[in-house]
Amino acid sequence: MKRFYISTPIYYINAEPSAGSACTTVAADVVARLHRQLDDEVFFLTGTDEHGEKVAQEAAKAQLTPIQFCDSIAPKFIQAWKLLNISHNFFIRTTDPQHKKIVSEFLQKIFDKGDIYKDKYEGWYCSGCEAFKTEKELVDNHCPLHPPEKTVWKSEDNWFFKLSKYVPEIIKLLENNESNYIFPESKRVEVLAKLKAGVNDISVSRENVAWGIPAPWDKSQTIYVWIDALINYYSATQFLENKREFWPADLHLLGKEILWFHAVIWQAMLMSAELPLPKKIYVHDFYTIDGQKMSKSLGNTIPPKEMVDLFGVDGARYLIITSFPNDGDVDIGIERFKEKYNADLANNLGNLLSRVCKLGEGLVVPESPVDKENFIQLVNQLKLSEAVDWVLENFIDKSNNLLNQVEPWKLSVDDSKRVEVLTECASNLLKAADCLEPVIPEASEKIKERLSGKIKVLETALFPRIKQND
Repeated sequence: MKRFYISTPIYYINAEPSAGSACTTVAADVVARLHRQLDDEVFFLTGTDEHGEKVAQEAAKAQLTPIQFCDSIAPKFIQAWKLLNISHNFFIRTTDPQHKKIVSEFLQKIFDKGDIYKDKYEGWYCSGCEAFKTEKELVDNHCPLHPPEKTVWKSEDNWFFKLSKYVPEIIKLLENNESNYIFPESKRVEVLAKLKAGVNDISVSRENVAWGIPAPWDKSQTIYVWIDALINYYSATQFLENKREFWPADLHLLGKEILWFHAVIWQAMLMSAELPLPKKIYVHDFYTIDGQKMSKSLGNTIPPKEMVDLFGVDGARYLIITSFPNDGDVDIGIERFKEKYNADLANNLGNLLSRVCKLGEGLVVPESPVDKENFIQLVNQLKLSEAVDWVLENFIDKSNNLLNQVEPWKLSVDDSKRVEVLTECASNLLKAADCLEPVIPEASEKIKERLSGKIKVLETALFPRIKQND
């Protein structure tokens, strides 16, 4: 059995889940479910990033200790992924003692190798990103992702990692790119250009941030939250004895704002620790609302629960997948979602199932294999909207057009043409359900059960129509 390990980023716990974090998580879930369909042994990892300055600040605002604050927020991510029927195998929290132990061991190994040294850091620091910024990354002297007041000048004595030592090897890896290591291609080109422009060593510790993992060789400093967070992908494979063989990851799936950390810093850390590199990194773009990046500070987030309450679990999953920003930002909103839901699910897929079941009562639908190689390739390339469109075009639209052309409701029940058309449409529905099972698992199962006769009647419409502008 082939093993397949896929990860989402671990989500920073200073804010609750949104459609942005759901976007990455549902996409990863679709890929994981597809690989289970293909009989792979899947390890699907997600979780929460719980250390750092911002967490301590949010905890103070809430009049809680940092761990009390983390313990109040982490369950909200767990519940959000449960609502969206996410099939992760493991949920990691960076406050877990086992993770902290592995982080210490990992970094001690790098320290012992001579790749970590003490120095002073001076530069611009974005407290919103919890990251130091180069002049090239700033716009009008502040981080473009956060308000100007979040960017401040800092001077600290820190421990540094010799990132520059590993840059030539990373450049070579990205220039060869024989395995499509970073994709889409635009993201590989972006990282390569930044590497060739020159890279400095990076701080791996903070001297005035108490909420973090102490540096094992210097207890007066804590590990920089981003370094701690990256190691989760490896540490999770060490938690359970039977999961150790899953490293290296087959696919890290992440948003573009954290590309540099995953495509360069993480690779260099693994090289230094003499561990295998992840096989592929996929980087998606942002959801926007009215052209603005979704953010807690702007108050324009869409919570997963709001989507599930309105569209149902599978409806919400479908809308996230068909708006997935695989290569370019995608503007979303509830009214756009309603329009898409009604067009694709209520009027198209749901209506086809209703018509076929009503006209073909008692029809025996023979099982027929589906050639879904195109679908599999598109999903593995994270061209998720294209993958769904392929299914709709080849099975659902084709069947609806056939029904409208032949009009079997005008033919007698025993007319061979009526039976032939309804059988083909039912077969197409089964093929669509098989392909779309990773996207809409509950609805796909209901389609299969209804057409096989396991359930005689669907209690409610598969995808009831939603009123616009409600």
